[in-house]
Amino acid sequence: MLYFDHNATTPLCDSAREAWGAATEKYVGNPSSPHRIGARAERAMTEAREQLAGFLGCSPLDIVWTSGATESTNLVLHHCAQVLDGDEEVWISSIEHPCVIESTRTHFVRRNKTLPVTPEGVLDMDALREALKEQHPGLIAVMAANNETGILQPWEEVQQLCAEHRIPFFCDAAQWVGKLPAKGLGVCDFVSGCAHKFGGPQGVGFLKCPPNGAVHSQLVGGLQEEGRRAGTENVAGILSMMAALKERESQLASGSVQEKEAWRNAFVMSLVGARILGKGQVRLWNTVSALLPGDCRMRWVVKLDKAGFAVSTGSACSSGKETPSHVLMAMGIAKEDADRVVRFSSGWETTAEEWQALVRGVNQVAGELA
Repeated sequence: MLYFDHNATTPLCDSAREAWGAATEKYVGNPSSPHRIGARAERAMTEAREQLAGFLGCSPLDIVWTSGATESTNLVLHHCAQVLDGDEEVWISSIEHPCVIESTRTHFVRRNKTLPVTPEGVLDMDALREALKEQHPGLIAVMAANNETGILQPWEEVQQLCAEHRIPFFCDAAQWVGKLPAKGLGVCDFVSGCAHKFGGPQGVGFLKCPPNGAVHSQLVGGLQEEGRRAGTENVAGILSMMAALKERESQLASGSVQEKEAWRNAFVMSLVGARILGKGQVRLWNTVSALLPGDCRMRWVVKLDKAGFAVSTGSACSSGKETPSHVLMAMGIAKEDADRVVRFSSGWETTAEEWQALVRGVNQVAGELA
């Protein structure tokens, strides 16, 4: 079966697998233990922290290791709930990942605002500027790249606007990191990411925090991560994640994504009877969200699965819900059309031949559903 659901999770890449295996043998101690074996694990984790900080462009002291982007997001919103005044709001874009939406609704009941996007799926910056003329929130959260459409968001512009108004800014970079250069993300107050979106292991991620002030831990217990996240760190997972990220950053520097993007574009041009969401917008090189012919996207997923292709209907964290995708609704797509949207997302190891096989499969299924 050909796998085109990398935005949900990716297979473990070779460098990550090797790093994991080596770490489980070499770093057996608890990094908080006072003996030399524990200190050895602590040093390895510190080096990984310095490496990630170098990619992001921030201080190593700003990095907190977590179990993934969902935990990182919950930590941000939990922290804000402790430090913001009782009348301050949190503003998030209408296309944020479910973990951002649900965390905001949980910690800021009736104190949250949804920022609109354009029909092309990009944050409406004019609407944000107008809103800021009337009120200043305690936090603004806008993702770097949308997980369903792949469309890049103006996070740099939002960060600059937040800095001008002295508003903390949180950027969910789970889909960006490992697909596009991480350089520059460190200027954001908070940045979340996770290993399994770019070839690292599941169950490990990070949160970049502001350089000044304490972060209120959501998990309580020990004083790990400078008191910002209790619990023994996943040393092997962290080293595996950084091995994967180092490989991806090297590939990005080589310029190989241009060729991969061309394969994706050729796939788009060869689709029969499909409408590409956010057509013309800058997006991740690996992602296509398409409104396909027929009457139900689940029929598409099932038929393509039988034909040997693993694809998705959208966010894996929203699977099983009967309601249409909130991302598609925010873009103004009618419910009857949203039911026919399928996401295709490739990985670093996906080949041109696999994209070509996919388009043949999609067009064949389209003919069967006609």
